[in-house]
Amino acid sequence: MLNKKFGNLKDRVRLLFRKDKESYLCFYRMLGFYPHNLKIYEQALLHKSSSVKTEKGRPLNNERLEFLGDAILDAVVGDIVYQKFDGKREGFLTNTRSKIVSRESLNRLAEQIGLLKLIKFNARQSAHNSYMGGNAFEALVGAIYLDRGYDYCKYFMEHRIIGQYLNLERISRKEVNFKSKLIEWTQKNKVEIVFDLLSQSNDEFNSPVFESEVQIEGIHACKGKGYSKKESQQIAAHETLNRIKKDSAFVESIFAAKAKREEPEEQPVLIGPQVEETPLVVEVEIVRRPENLEEIISAAEEAAYSEAEN
Repeated sequence: MLNKKFGNLKDRVRLLFRKDKESYLCFYRMLGFYPHNLKIYEQALLHKSSSVKTEKGRPLNNERLEFLGDAILDAVVGDIVYQKFDGKREGFLTNTRSKIVSRESLNRLAEQIGLLKLIKFNARQSAHNSYMGGNAFEALVGAIYLDRGYDYCKYFMEHRIIGQYLNLERISRKEVNFKSKLIEWTQKNKVEIVFDLLSQSNDEFNSPVFESEVQIEGIHACKGKGYSKKESQQIAAHETLNRIKKDSAFVESIFAAKAKREEPEEQPVLIGPQVEETPLVVEVEIVRRPENLEEIISAAEEAAYSEAEN
């Protein structure tokens, strides 16, 4: 249990002597507690399109915090969902957590808590970035973890987010068709997809368990297990969507396989029997012209004599 009242009282006293009061108050209103290391929260708001250089020349933005926050958020929300829904099966818990930490949900939360308007980014490079708000939300959770630890991350999600903006009961009943979303993505990008049923077995209670796998352009993507074929496909599709979002090498391999599939087949060259070409020979009869008058007369006399004899 966090002793927030005492902690916040000490922070409020420190705040009186700080020059950057406005920034601290801004984060306090959002988080419900005062930051200790303000710089790390400011880094969470720095999109990669507006990276700054560190003293060592490295780009400074919120990507590393986003990576950390993504993992912490999964753990925190999993913890909350596990305690909230006692006795529910793994598939139900996984789906409920997935709905809370989905990109659409995090984007919406970033706007609701006022985080979206605080993000620093290059408008020209990021105008079409639909993930910017959700990514910043994950980076904010990463900043809380580094600054205050796991308990404050859980407090933030339970009391500032779920308590005010999310209804767990309603979310748990909401159907999200990850398979449909994945198929929509493949159709948009004109790539081939296959849902393959790998196995069917029984668990320790003799309940049927199905395992399915997603293949895109013949590339093995992700697997999923569930108590129905549909549930296993949904889990596999959800994992694949997450991999598409985070694994750029995987996406590049998909489009490389697509390009290879679409290469036109080489047309065979037909080679007929070889015919030896005969050079064209033109016969020309050369008539020698007489060179002087005497030869002309002599030729005429010979012709007249020959005609007389005939």
